[in-house]
Amino acid sequence: MHAAAQTNQTDCVSIAIRNLSKTFPPATRALNDISLDIRPRQFITLLGPSGCGKSTLLRLIANLDTPTAGAIAITGQARTAFVFQDAHLLPWRNVLRNVAMPLELRHVAKSERLDAARSAIENVGLTDAIDRYPAQLSGGMRMRVSLARALVTNPNLLLLDEPFAALDEITRQRLDEQLLQLWASRGITVIFVTHSIPEATYLSQRVIVFSKRPGRIVLDHAIDLPTDRPAMIRGEPAFAEQTRTLYQALQQGEA
Repeated sequence: MHAAAQTNQTDCVSIAIRNLSKTFPPATRALNDISLDIRPRQFITLLGPSGCGKSTLLRLIANLDTPTAGAIAITGQARTAFVFQDAHLLPWRNVLRNVAMPLELRHVAKSERLDAARSAIENVGLTDAIDRYPAQLSGGMRMRVSLARALVTNPNLLLLDEPFAALDEITRQRLDEQLLQLWASRGITVIFVTHSIPEATYLSQRVIVFSKRPGRIVLDHAIDLPTDRPAMIRGEPAFAEQTRTLYQALQQGEA
């Protein structure tokens, strides 16, 4: 797995977050004084307990909400795609037309958008299901459609908000492996939200651990594992050591 793949240097984005806070009316403080630098082509995971502001930070980066204080500066021309926890597929559209929808909304010519959708579907291993409708798909397959729909726009910044949280453990691990392969082949910046320590350890180059609400950073940890991560690495002592470090930080954040 080598992250340098298909994008060139001018196609990369970096993100500088400075003294960021977010309060929801009337007085719910979700984030407290967050400062963070995200370098191009990194795979970063935001890890923390439910309600600690991870998803709020992701939405702020995506410009889906505005901060109460502080700022986010993105260097480079970001093409951002967002994958939510729910696949949000249109039930009357088959897989091909669901994946093509973002390009249809941009008025891309039909033949071009369908070709791009077929390519994205192949990238997530769903070619055999291309004519099926959402009701005919498993939960894992629906999330792969959602991922393909995000990739069809050729993003250089991919934001994922606990996309696999509702899936069984085996399906979740397989999708983690597929996501890591896609990141490696595309060389894009990925920010992933989870509350799963093993998932954060397996996927990430860096893990940012948040305290309970109001969220603040308690640890910015570089994962000390090989870049190439086979599925069986989850059973190795080095993997357990990384998970232990993250768990201790989570405990500290709960104090």
